[in-house]
Amino acid sequence: MFMSIEKATFGAGCFWGVEATLAAIPGVTATAVGYEGGQLDRPSYKDVCTDQTGHAEVVELDFDPAQVSFEQLLDQFFALHDPTTLNRQGPDWGTQYRSAIFFHSPEQEAQARAKIDQLTAEGRFKPKRIVTKVEAAQTFWRAEEYHQRYLEKRGQGSCHI
Repeated sequence: MFMSIEKATFGAGCFWGVEATLAAIPGVTATAVGYEGGQLDRPSYKDVCTDQTGHAEVVELDFDPAQVSFEQLLDQFFALHDPTTLNRQGPDWGTQYRSAIFFHSPEQEAQARAKIDQLTAEGRFKPKRIVTKVEAAQTFWRAEEYHQRYLEKRGQGSCHI
């Protein structure tokens, strides 16, 4: 039986909690935390924390669309963070904490934009407005190993968000 695996990449603030939540979804087959959307090659966590590289903290995941749809992943993405705060999630602020969807296909881009339109039309976040950026996937720079599965390694299910 052949599984067709697709990629999805989301920025929703500190990547530790985002990874833990997304990794638990049935149909998500792999996750990695890293940096995307900036100008510096091979950025380190220290580089990204300067708020000068333009990178977002992201989770890149592999998923089996036969088990979980991209739309279901979008629903989870919008449920696990506040998409109305520009460059901020909870106590964390800076462009690296921006709300972002890095699409890997024209279909993902269309679905992401449609989801934002749907949530806006439903008034889910009124009176605030969704500021999530929808950008083409760029180079994913895998974060340092100590960041991978950070909460899981420490026996924690979530962080402050």
